Amino acid sequence: MSSIVFNGSYITKKNTGIGVVSKDLVTSLSAQKITTLIPQDIGIKGDIYIPNNLSPGQGLNSHLRRLYWLQQVVPKIMNKLNAEYFLSPLLEAPLFTNVKSIVLAHDLIPLRYPSMSFLTLYHLIYIPLILKQSKIILCNSNSTANDLNIFYKVPRHKLFPIKLGFNNKKYYPIKKIKKNFFLIIGRHNPHKNLERVIQAFSLAKIHNYKLVFVGPFDRRYTPRLMKIIEELNLKHLCVWKGWIDDEEKLLLLNECQALIIVSLWEGFGLPALEAMACGTPVIGSDRGALPEIIGKYGYLVNPFDIQSIAFAMHGVINDKKCFEKCLNEGPSQAASFNWFDTARSIEKIIDEIE
Repeated sequence: MSSIVFNGSYITKKNTGIGVVSKDLVTSLSAQKITTLIPQDIGIKGDIYIPNNLSPGQGLNSHLRRLYWLQQVVPKIMNKLNAEYFLSPLLEAPLFTNVKSIVLAHDLIPLRYPSMSFLTLYHLIYIPLILKQSKIILCNSNSTANDLNIFYKVPRHKLFPIKLGFNNKKYYPIKKIKKNFFLIIGRHNPHKNLERVIQAFSLAKIHNYKLVFVGPFDRRYTPRLMKIIEELNLKHLCVWKGWIDDEEKLLLLNECQALIIVSLWEGFGLPALEAMACGTPVIGSDRGALPEIIGKYGYLVNPFDIQSIAFAMHGVINDKKCFEKCLNEGPSQAASFNWFDTARSIEKIIDEIE
């Protein structure tokens, strides 16, 4: 395999989303030919340290600093190491250089649900340049590959759908009695469809159950969700948690009646995979990549249909066959998504493209 520089700028001490993908992927690739660019307070032996202020979560300034770093610093590092490829776990890479880039595409939510924001402009201006320049575009699902072809007219021969993975050492069945709550993991952005989930929970009238929200408070969206909950007199049935560690997440995934992830669109849906690995049913959206993940191990619903979501909540509670099927077969289905196979697939694609 060719020598590769890996973009680890999203890896932090409290990883979510891209950070999880970045860390699990880079640790599964063949270490002999990989050099990881990683924040100074995280580093692993053999890495090249980069400034901590390039990490996500520090607003627009951190994005601009990282874009400058990608354009001005990364090419120099590549030349110094005589590396052939720059591998990025998201759609960002140096532009207008001779750097050969391999990027991983996750979803096109900002284009499906645009807003007047930096992220939308980023997808309208910067992303097309990345897609045009990149030698290989890895896609986290067939759904994402189709979107790139439709929205950006990327030729099919540049698109390589791959299966992502999850950490099966962190998520697995444990002997815990199911408790009366549904679990929701993720941010509170509008496309996550949490307003309809709350309305469906109210419609279902299962007042001996609770909704547990795991995800960061967002001043743009969370207050509205809290207001809806209060208006529907559900405040005593809703629990809000921020970031949680792996131990608590494992416990919640095993104890909940089901994970609810009825987003309007998902490019992949890692929480659904983690729930399946624990033998837990998933109430998932029938849109985007979630059907590719969930298959027959839970309930697929129309995310715009509140009654359908409410029906699925009742279904999970009362359908013992569904519970037994998820417990017995869900972990083996999840096992087909593993980082070792993902890394080997990427290495094979690189070898064959040369």
